[in-house]
Amino acid sequence: MPLPHILLALLVTLIWGVNFVVIKVGLEDFPPLLFCALRFALAALPLLFLRGPLPAPGWRIVQIGVLLGVVKFGLLFVGMHLGMPAGLSSLVLQSQVFFTVLIAALVLGERPTARALAGLVLAAGGLVLIGLQRPLGDSLLGFALVVAAALAWAFSNIATKRSGASDMLRLICWVSLVPVLPLLGLSYLFEGPQAMGAALSNLSWRGVGALLYIAFLATTVGFAIWSFLLRRYPASLVTPFALAVPVSGLLSGWLLLGEALSPLGWLACGLVFGGLVITVLPASVLRRRGAPGQPANP
Repeated sequence: MPLPHILLALLVTLIWGVNFVVIKVGLEDFPPLLFCALRFALAALPLLFLRGPLPAPGWRIVQIGVLLGVVKFGLLFVGMHLGMPAGLSSLVLQSQVFFTVLIAALVLGERPTARALAGLVLAAGGLVLIGLQRPLGDSLLGFALVVAAALAWAFSNIATKRSGASDMLRLICWVSLVPVLPLLGLSYLFEGPQAMGAALSNLSWRGVGALLYIAFLATTVGFAIWSFLLRRYPASLVTPFALAVPVSGLLSGWLLLGEALSPLGWLACGLVFGGLVITVLPASVLRRRGAPGQPANP
């Protein structure tokens, strides 16, 4: 993967790391399913200006939209609403990396190399250290819902890769159109018209700002770049970048909010990024080359 694409992937992890804090802010103003529906309604707005045929078969767009929008984000938002902390949610959701690598191996025949597996194990160790410093929260049900959201994200990664789309901005905008009505219907049934009306009639700048961030930065920009990378590279090479999302969340809290990181937290961040380096960088960069005229070390 060339350096510009590595930097794009790291940009997405930064956007998504901050996103979990933003979701928590938004959930103070909106019930979770309504919040999720409004997010995708806004993310689909660029379709008013984007012309041309569907970027992928219609059934594939619906499949991705249901997996990503209705199932993944519906479960995530409800899980966080039930008590899952933002930092722990960002950590647990990254189990999608391991789900994706497994599903890609079974469905697409993408076999990760021994070096990639070693990088994943090292990064997983960093995630465990981060998790040890985070309380579980008040709800085991919320925890289970976030794990289920991670599994849905893994399946949507595979569906995105198999979509055949080349215009990823148009793809994510069409995908965003799919969950809006199902999520609004679920919100009406489970959260009730009174809660929906109260949220919409008492908008605050914090809530609106959170909604705009998750709609345009986290969804339109983030998933357009993510889908572009998934389309271009093996899933086992792209999805490990998501392991850096909780790290970016911790670092952004340290830089922007003055939240201190313990020595164990710094070590965990180093392990995650070390695992990414092993997984992503070409082998020729990581190994020592032999003496002149000799082949590189295997």
